[in-house]
Amino acid sequence: MEQEYSDYIVYVDESGDHGLKSIDQNYPVFVLAFCIFRKVDYIENLVPALQQFKFKHFGHDQAILHETDIRRDRGEFAFLKSPEIKDQFHAELSNIVAETPFTLIASVIHKTKYLKRYQSHENPYHVALGFGLERVFYFLRDHQAHASLTHIVVEKRGKQEDNDLELEFRRICDGGNYKNDQLPFRMIFADKKSNSAGLQLADLVARPIGLNTIRPEQNNHAYEVLKVKFRGSETGNIIGCGLKTFP
Repeated sequence: MEQEYSDYIVYVDESGDHGLKSIDQNYPVFVLAFCIFRKVDYIENLVPALQQFKFKHFGHDQAILHETDIRRDRGEFAFLKSPEIKDQFHAELSNIVAETPFTLIASVIHKTKYLKRYQSHENPYHVALGFGLERVFYFLRDHQAHASLTHIVVEKRGKQEDNDLELEFRRICDGGNYKNDQLPFRMIFADKKSNSAGLQLADLVARPIGLNTIRPEQNNHAYEVLKVKFRGSETGNIIGCGLKTFP
């Protein structure tokens, strides 16, 4: 019997270091962002929009949009050292994010608070993964899409890390979650150099969420664009629903 796949796909990326031994006090959080797309919206909206954007700015579509490289004007993004060009570049990217239909779920682990509050400490990536997968499942259930298989796409990091992550993923999906649900997910590991539109968008959205958590009073245009993308409750509240901060 052929496997029935859901109409949705999820792309996941991180911001910050998940280690607990040395914490950067300027960015003491670990963020895991889950971008949920209806496959038809992904194909018809995000993919062509990013292709057109890349052809305009690079002349080809092989450039991989990476938030850190863009922020530091590094590598293929060296041309962004001009403030005017960089502002225009960011404005166009923000418009693509704003115009693309997707739902955002994010887990933010505040590492300093986590160390102080709990005696035993799990890998922050695994903690964030559990919170995120639970909420992805609730989203799919709300859209009657929880009975079919949904793929969760993450970037490869290293053999041991990936093996550990897959074990934790399976544990969560097999009932190791808040309500002991069986989660119909399959994890796909993508190479960092894979030119995935979904992974690139997930990479772009993760850091603004972390910055807003650390300094909510600071001007953060990227986060303002993302606010309306979060999964919300019936009353529109995103806290705990689409945005989980822990502890």
